[in-house]
Amino acid sequence: MQFRNLISILTILVLLSGFIGFETIRKSEKYVIGIIYPDVIQVDLNGNKTFEQNEIICIPQVETLTSNLTRNQDKLIKNLQISNSDAIKFGYLTDNFSESLLLNKRVKLKYTGQENQNCKFADIIINNESYRNKLLKSGFGFYNGKTLLKNEYNKQLSKAKKLNLVILNHRSNKYHKLGCKYGLIARDIIIIPARQLPKDAKPCKFCHIDKNSDNNKQNKNVIIPAYPLAISNGSIKMYLTDLTVKLKPDRKCSSLACKEILTQINQAQETIDIALYGWDAIPEIHNAVLNAKARGVKLRIVYDTSDNDYYPETKEIIKIADESATEGKTFLMHNKFMIFDRKKVITGSMNFSDTDFSGFNTNCLFFINSVDIAQIYLQEFNQMLAGKFHNAKTYVQHKTIILGDTKITPFFSPKDSVITTEIIPLIEKAQNYIYIPAFILTHDGMARALIKAKQRGVDVKLIIDATNCYATSSKVKLLRNVGIPVKIENYAGKVHSKSIIIDDKYIIAGSMNFTMTGENKNDENCLIIENARLAKYYREFFEYLWQKIPDKYLKQGVRAEGKYSIGSCTDDIDNNYDGKIDMEDKGCH
Repeated sequence: MQFRNLISILTILVLLSGFIGFETIRKSEKYVIGIIYPDVIQVDLNGNKTFEQNEIICIPQVETLTSNLTRNQDKLIKNLQISNSDAIKFGYLTDNFSESLLLNKRVKLKYTGQENQNCKFADIIINNESYRNKLLKSGFGFYNGKTLLKNEYNKQLSKAKKLNLVILNHRSNKYHKLGCKYGLIARDIIIIPARQLPKDAKPCKFCHIDKNSDNNKQNKNVIIPAYPLAISNGSIKMYLTDLTVKLKPDRKCSSLACKEILTQINQAQETIDIALYGWDAIPEIHNAVLNAKARGVKLRIVYDTSDNDYYPETKEIIKIADESATEGKTFLMHNKFMIFDRKKVITGSMNFSDTDFSGFNTNCLFFINSVDIAQIYLQEFNQMLAGKFHNAKTYVQHKTIILGDTKITPFFSPKDSVITTEIIPLIEKAQNYIYIPAFILTHDGMARALIKAKQRGVDVKLIIDATNCYATSSKVKLLRNVGIPVKIENYAGKVHSKSIIIDDKYIIAGSMNFTMTGENKNDENCLIIENARLAKYYREFFEYLWQKIPDKYLKQGVRAEGKYSIGSCTDDIDNNYDGKIDMEDKGCH
């Protein structure tokens, strides 16, 4: 008995010792929160997850090039005997190398004891290796103005020279050649691949005089979806919006998706039923609703009350509703659908807000002209109007409706558990590809199904919004670790879609984020649409977005409001919800 007790005590001591050791190691590690230059790093030294001026680490005895034009690197460029343009290109590769290696990683610091008014000097230890040594061995680092490994340096320089980069001025939306003096002196700029230029960006008239120059041919290999971003298939229309084109929201109903909503409001004769998460009183839309009321159309609304601060104008439409009901702040009433005259439905991921109506965010929206679909949605709507939300609702039978060559099946959260019962089985049956443009993915079961699909040879790709790439439960890291390509968008607007495209056959789309809360708690709706023509069209749009987002965002994320998020520092929007807009946000400096 005494021997057993001794063994138990020893076991507890070993476990306790291991835990203390683990905690000691963990606390000795620091978090890299930003890259100023590849040899000047922002490290969260005090653990408060906020960058402060005394938390800058300079890497000792190494120099690097950077594409950050605020740094004077003339002396190093002269020593290397390369052009300014090639130096910027080489710096672009060095920045990517540094960011993919360090950004948002836990590291250890090996201090030299030196410091100056700007930084403390220390080598960074990542995965038990010296970051300084990695810079030197890769050819990206220099000692006393010279490379230590000529072959590696020449390989990187050769790769850099092939890059087609431009200077984009966020504020003027003009782009410049790398050597253009007007681009070099502009303040709000970023170096990007020419293929990633916004569609409406204008060439600088001083450096793009030659009509046959490479920069003027920069878009020739870009996949362009068949604009306008709308496709009709009988009684169904699908609308997509492109965050890479619209870099600033407005109060106009400027997207084709919004114009369809406007048309249906203007044509309504008897009823307009709206389930909304939030409302911005965009003049054209709000006036159309007032006009509909004036001609005798009955307006009924169910709405969410959890985000009144974010959508303060919701109260404007509630005031004029004939009937309304709200969910009472337990879980979200996250639906975004409209029913017109009990025979037509508009639904999808689009909030009724200026950022979505204007096409600033990427969304997927459907207009369906079908009494059968409308009646299914009415059953769901009427329950909420009667005060039954979430699990208080009764089950709505989700019949598959056939409209020509299209099959449509509506599902509603939380009663349907649609990810588990419907979406995962479709993922398990996929044979060729699964493409997912989505605001967020945290659902464990769905992530496991995607991993298994990848393992059996299915082409799985995701585009995730920058706001959520580092969310606590995000599956981005897990999916990347098993070889699934996940790109993080780098534009001011949101990838607000909640959709999946499978095998040029299925589209899954609606208001439901791919989360446990979206599936089992919030009020949501989701469509499974089987139509080859629509699926192929959406797949081509996904491929277009994929090409416009640089490959470096396959390995790292991007700050939702910062100079590398195109347009986010001049859009008058708090893109990362930290209470700071544009140049007030540290990411924009």
